[in-house]
Amino acid sequence: MSEVFDICVIGAGPVGATLATTLATAGVRVAVVDAAPLPPMEHPAFDGRAYAIAATSRHLLEAAGVWAGLPQTPGPIRHIRVLDGQPGEPASRLGLDFDSAETGGEPFGWMVEARALRVALNARMASLAHLTVHAPARAEVTRDETGATIRLSTGAEFRAALVVGAEGRNSLLRRQAGIGVTRFDYHQMGIVGAIAHELPHDEVALEQFLPHGPFAQLPMAPTKDHQHVSAIVWTEKRHLAERFLAMPDEAYGREIERRMGSHLGRVTPIGRRWSYPLTAMHAARYADTRLALVGDAAHGIHPIAGQGLNLGFRDVGALAELIIQAVAAGEDPGSPGLLARYQAARRPDALVMLGATHALERLFGNSIPPIRLARRLGLAAVQRMPGLKQFFARRAMGFGSATGGLLEGRGLESVPRQGIG
Repeated sequence: MSEVFDICVIGAGPVGATLATTLATAGVRVAVVDAAPLPPMEHPAFDGRAYAIAATSRHLLEAAGVWAGLPQTPGPIRHIRVLDGQPGEPASRLGLDFDSAETGGEPFGWMVEARALRVALNARMASLAHLTVHAPARAEVTRDETGATIRLSTGAEFRAALVVGAEGRNSLLRRQAGIGVTRFDYHQMGIVGAIAHELPHDEVALEQFLPHGPFAQLPMAPTKDHQHVSAIVWTEKRHLAERFLAMPDEAYGREIERRMGSHLGRVTPIGRRWSYPLTAMHAARYADTRLALVGDAAHGIHPIAGQGLNLGFRDVGALAELIIQAVAAGEDPGSPGLLARYQAARRPDALVMLGATHALERLFGNSIPPIRLARRLGLAAVQRMPGLKQFFARRAMGFGSATGGLLEGRGLESVPRQGIG
């Protein structure tokens, strides 16, 4: 065998690639394997997809050396409005408003185009001496107590102390390890895309709770063709979503305006329309012999709070710190003790987020008058409780009991690195 790595990451999506770049930046020897070639992921034109990157996730991407490589300036989210309403009707005035000035001034998050993050991740992976990328390639992984052997469809073969499954909800590594999952089908579809609008968004995000699911408008940076741009994340019953997706642009834009309101003026859909079925998923375990699961391979939540990718980045922060510390101390980065600590750090946080998003969907996803009144009064009550309001705002930024040094912005210098490399 020609090479031995500390870590092999299977899956080069945002979560897997961020873990790999974080570790390699710290001097950990990493191999990344993905079944798809990476350059085609760098879409040459605006396609409407974007990520809401929480403040803590930005800190992680900075530590990994990825944030500085973004080809476009991200759009900050400095204000969030939470409203309850019905399509085509004025939203209730009993809402909730968050202002970043009330939480120290740092934006709650940033909107980053999916293609921009892909470009930055690919460039960063190519620049790191401790990181080797195999893509396109399919991996056959054999694990035992001493380590893992990875055989690739290209003929390459190498060893690693730990394999990380970052291949998404249909993780082959998870299935091969016999790790069961619990699933819940919301019988809804998520519609994702972008819109241009007449009036400036002023860096304000809108979360509008509607009977068939939430509708979010998220402020983006201008493009070369449009001065005022926002992303939308629109939840609908599947049969309705399919009908809306088939509409011509003008009718589709009117349906968006009915849900969003007229505060941004006339709306014009831009880029492609993306859709996916909404389900929740949680793995029974996050680890097995010489295996750790991260991101969607471990959990999937309803997009009602826009925290799916950020939850995966919290996995990355926790696992990266444990691995860097182990390698620095000359210890085994794939040991049962390390994997047990990783699971103990991440499963409770993911369960809380999964439960919270599920409860929000159940509470806000109906039009029963007494419940509508109760939730509007609840939003108004939180608006008048600064301490509770700040707690929710900090959670939206990713801060909480599970936040470690990298996510807090202390950088790799906060993780012991003596002896690495």
